[in-house]
Amino acid sequence: MKVYEHKNPASLRIRSHPWIDSASDPTHRYYDFRARPDLIRSSLEDMQEWRAYPSTETFYRLIEWLNGSDSVFESNDCAFDGATANTNPQFSERLQCSGRLMILYRELALNLSTSQTRWLTNAIAHALNRTDPEFEYGVIGATVMPVRFTMAPGPPERQIGQQLMLSFWAWGDNERDLMTNLDRTFRNMTIVLQELSEKIRRSPQSST
Repeated sequence: MKVYEHKNPASLRIRSHPWIDSASDPTHRYYDFRARPDLIRSSLEDMQEWRAYPSTETFYRLIEWLNGSDSVFESNDCAFDGATANTNPQFSERLQCSGRLMILYRELALNLSTSQTRWLTNAIAHALNRTDPEFEYGVIGATVMPVRFTMAPGPPERQIGQQLMLSFWAWGDNERDLMTNLDRTFRNMTIVLQELSEKIRRSPQSST
């Protein structure tokens, strides 16, 4: 599966964790999915329109796992833009879809370490490149985002850390093919994140 370093202008803006509302849409609110996993399927509005497709269930299960007891990660934000006309000349398919998934360590101190975030970014990229190599119709972009972790001790300048944004794209000639390729993309992401979580859990020093 293809993965690359995604340059995103928004990555220069410092986000907060936990955040209160979204600058792009004031109706969006932060939910602590670790404390309220029951809200995952009802509060992720972007996916509701597409719930008839297996890709939506796969995405819900990924978010539930990320914020569940078996994961060393968590997620505090995601988005999905739905199906649109393809604008990427590298693909001949008629439709594309895209979105994002934010990933951070559950252990707060690890998010304040640049080396830990760099390790996670590289590990995800290497693992995705080795996963499902024949798959051409899904792509992941990795972006490191600066974050102020408001629950971290110390003055504001010592609360600055990072989290990882995984942007995703899929393509297809029709809506069903598009959503099938999106499902395959989500399944590959799930495999990689679960493998890395287990690796970190078994050997915490492997990420240093």
